[in-house]
Amino acid sequence: MEKLRKKGKKIGFVPTMGYLHEGHIKLIREARKKSDIVVVSIFVNPTQFSRGEDYEIYPRDEKRDLKICRNEKVDYVFLPEVKEMYPDGYETFVQVEELQKPLCGMFRPGHFRGVATVVSKLFNIVKPHLAFFGLKDYQQALIIKKLVRDLSFDVKIELVETARDSDGLALSSRNEYLSEEERKLASFIPQALIMAKKMIDNGEENPQKIKSECTKFLEEKGIKVQYFELANPDTLQIQTEKIDKKNYLVALAVFIGKTRLIDNFFVKNGKIFNFPKKQKGEE
Repeated sequence: MEKLRKKGKKIGFVPTMGYLHEGHIKLIREARKKSDIVVVSIFVNPTQFSRGEDYEIYPRDEKRDLKICRNEKVDYVFLPEVKEMYPDGYETFVQVEELQKPLCGMFRPGHFRGVATVVSKLFNIVKPHLAFFGLKDYQQALIIKKLVRDLSFDVKIELVETARDSDGLALSSRNEYLSEEERKLASFIPQALIMAKKMIDNGEENPQKIKSECTKFLEEKGIKVQYFELANPDTLQIQTEKIDKKNYLVALAVFIGKTRLIDNFFVKNGKIFNFPKKQKGEE
């Protein structure tokens, strides 16, 4: 990559854990628009899985992934082995102290340390000018932006809105785990986000009430809510007293059966981002 940089080529990088879907393709296409060279990494990173999580069964299909990369005219695919990334005796880790604590960090100990570490290593290996991340993992995106700023990485982070299915469900490799009936239930996840936005637009300022009503909505459908929170979109500090209607994040994590799914939308300076499509039948 160093030779390409010296030639003045702009390198765009899309780090993934594979099992590529339309969300990844959206990132690749954004990278293609803004870069001369597009690099995709495919690596299921063991250090970002907590004990008892789905590392061993995480969906993998290298042949299919490489076909997608060819179809999207990706220039280079980086497919490291675990021992290549974490050789014997490996003991160095990176973490962003405060941003890793709330939301998903409360329930996935060590997850964001693993993310920050592997992303740091990938940036050092690929040496991109631009790196593309989806907003479905909003907390991860904030952590990576902070990481880049704090450690002076020479890379610009480009954030891309979540790709969604026709019913508004955020695309995720873990959607593969869902049975047909569970997939129908999953359509209520974006509906809960829409419900929260409507409550705020209709004048509700109490985050606890919004959290309670939206959680009740999901749980009545048979969805287990791990968290449903309103937070500051920059610091992730939970809003408990009154919503700042010009700056807030609505984020959730739920279980449908054994499958954990996340989603969010946020408002910054009065402008909405990452909001799911309206459901069929909505006005």
